[in-house]
Amino acid sequence: MKVSDILRVKGNTLYTVSPDEPLSRAVEVMAEKDIGSLVVMERGALAGMLTFREVIGCTVKHAGVLSDIQVREAMDQQPRTCTPQTELDEVRHLMLESHARYLPVMEDNVLMGVISFYDVARAVVESQNFENRMLKAYIRDWPVGQEQEQASEPHL
Repeated sequence: MKVSDILRVKGNTLYTVSPDEPLSRAVEVMAEKDIGSLVVMERGALAGMLTFREVIGCTVKHAGVLSDIQVREAMDQQPRTCTPQTELDEVRHLMLESHARYLPVMEDNVLMGVISFYDVARAVVESQNFENRMLKAYIRDWPVGQEQEQASEPHL
């Protein structure tokens, strides 16, 4: 399974923010949309990633006062990314190694979407459930007499 498979199921709604916007406004958008991250875009290019992790860190650093802080100060300026062609196993390892809960999906410097750790976990569970159903159907439909033919074949 690839990242493009997750994006196809997830849809293509993207929420972005400018690095010069007030952090308080970005937090409002995250709360209104019930999302855990915003992609920070500047002049059409990926500039960073803002998640609640960065927001909490910045809130603590500034003793809870966010009124004069811009997104630029809080964002992760070098977020890990993946492409639509990235295999799901590689994404899982990347997210675990870097403790990233969200990955922007980029193709030729164009933002294609964002996948979350939740999206990846759901895709893995759905894939395993499908495989389990197929295996159970295969076992249930095993041809009668097939096991006797296989047992009588010589082993080399």
